[in-house]
Amino acid sequence: MQSGEASCSMEVEKVIDETSLPAKPKFEPLKAHEMSDGRVQFRKVSVPPHRYSPLKKAWMDIYTPIYEQMKIDIRMNLKGRKVELKTRSDTPDVSNLQKCADFVHAFMLGFDVIDAIALLRLDELYVDSFEIKDVKTLRGEHLSRAIGRLSGKGGKTKFAIENATKTRIVIADTKIHILGSFQNIKIARDSLCSLILGSPAGKVYSKLRQVTARLVERF
Repeated sequence: MQSGEASCSMEVEKVIDETSLPAKPKFEPLKAHEMSDGRVQFRKVSVPPHRYSPLKKAWMDIYTPIYEQMKIDIRMNLKGRKVELKTRSDTPDVSNLQKCADFVHAFMLGFDVIDAIALLRLDELYVDSFEIKDVKTLRGEHLSRAIGRLSGKGGKTKFAIENATKTRIVIADTKIHILGSFQNIKIARDSLCSLILGSPAGKVYSKLRQVTARLVERF
């Protein structure tokens, strides 16, 4: 009886013929204009007056990678004083538009084309901006001395922080812009804040060496 019950409870496996199944569908990745229902996407970047001449000189260096490599249309609107970007039908990725806008914006902030173009090639790069007054309220000669401490003699201090943290720094009057990865920006910003608060350059250098050595050990 037990053997009979066991045979009844046994499940019968059905052999499925794979040839009878329908073919697995293959979907091509959507293009940029298809993601937005065929609508063209735009970005506009304002051009400050002091960046007109540099933009005119470096226009082809900016235009070539955006138009040929990223497949994004770009033009200068002289009336609106803006650089206009828009997607094309052959734009491979919708994120290319924002990358190009970040690249142009970084150039407008004062970064060189050679440095700013890294925003097109690497995903983990950002631009962080802050003002000296965000760290400490300074006026008159105190503010001038703080800006002098940030740059150093002949830009020595700024270059030292850039090389140690693998970032690029632009000091435009009281505004400071940093281009780099999230972690490196944090290290560079901490060093710059220490200088603004009055720390001597030597102390900042030694702290930078310790932090960068720790980063090398971690990775």
